[in-house]
Amino acid sequence: MPVLDVGALDHAREMLLGRALAVLAAWALLNLLVSGTLLKQADRRFAPYYFHGMNVGWGLVNTVLVCWGILHLRFTSPPGLRLAELVAGQLHNENLFLLNTGLDVAYIMTGFYLRALAAVPGQPRAPRLHGFGQALWVQGGFLLVFDAVVWSLLHWQGRGWIPLV
Repeated sequence: MPVLDVGALDHAREMLLGRALAVLAAWALLNLLVSGTLLKQADRRFAPYYFHGMNVGWGLVNTVLVCWGILHLRFTSPPGLRLAELVAGQLHNENLFLLNTGLDVAYIMTGFYLRALAAVPGQPRAPRLHGFGQALWVQGGFLLVFDAVVWSLLHWQGRGWIPLV
């Protein structure tokens, strides 16, 4: 029977989360650089201004989330870590990403709603609603794929631990 190395399992999970944070950081940086640049060139009367403004806002929020996540990464396993604690932490992370996947769908649906409101004849804030709706599609779409992939990777990783419990 193989010897169980809980520290190695914990390290593998932390490495996966660290890579996920790197992807989210790259997305945040891309939003800040591209939309930040295009926002300066956009006219406030048109939808692209609001689209890029919303993307910059999402970039800032994602940057804060990445910083928070990095601060909570562990580079060494705590001494005396038990398998039960490891599995509980794994389930917490899986549930968090699964919840976020549901929120991402809500972002996309809100984008559809805002775009529909923008199409109402005589809507005084049509460009704003249109731009915000587009940004919610882009951000929600990326985050939906991101959260679903990270959840899948975590779930696949943790599935191998079940026989050990």
